[in-house]
Amino acid sequence: MSLHPIRILALSGSLRANSSNKELLRAAVTLCPPGIDMLIYEGLGALPHFNPDHDGEQAEPGVTGWRSSLRSCDGVVFSVPEYAHGVPGSLKNALDWVVGGSEFVGKPVTLFNASPRGTYAQASLLETLTVMSANVVSEASVTLNPTGKPFSADEILANPELSALLRSAIESFVAAIRATKDAQ
Repeated sequence: MSLHPIRILALSGSLRANSSNKELLRAAVTLCPPGIDMLIYEGLGALPHFNPDHDGEQAEPGVTGWRSSLRSCDGVVFSVPEYAHGVPGSLKNALDWVVGGSEFVGKPVTLFNASPRGTYAQASLLETLTVMSANVVSEASVTLNPTGKPFSADEILANPELSALLRSAIESFVAAIRATKDAQ
């Protein structure tokens, strides 16, 4: 058993401060069991537009910080809205910065969904993560909001059904991360 806590990077595809996706992740942070550190990544909107000419040694600090955040975590949770049947451009941009690297190779990832209408974005994101050789943990993926109405982290936590569903998804994801670490 490792002395280090499991570190999960949580990534909202929405740049809105109080989007349902970010609220879902805030609730997830609260529901994490002891020994699990989940951190919401806040630098998505600050990443420059992807340009291979500005990569490598001359990459901006935001890009190197993004890569470092990915390398130092044991798994990544995505909660992503759908824009025009696709992944938001800011998230696609972030993934473009690491598509040629090893940050996602074998890394456990899962998708939380704050709206049942996000199926195209989810499918697109899964395709991208698969191409990047991520270890998609589908049994930990969850759609939490069957009505599609905006909600807050407090509303999720106060709802026994929703909080139990989210807690179960987190536990499944943590089990997959542990299995991956044990196999290494």
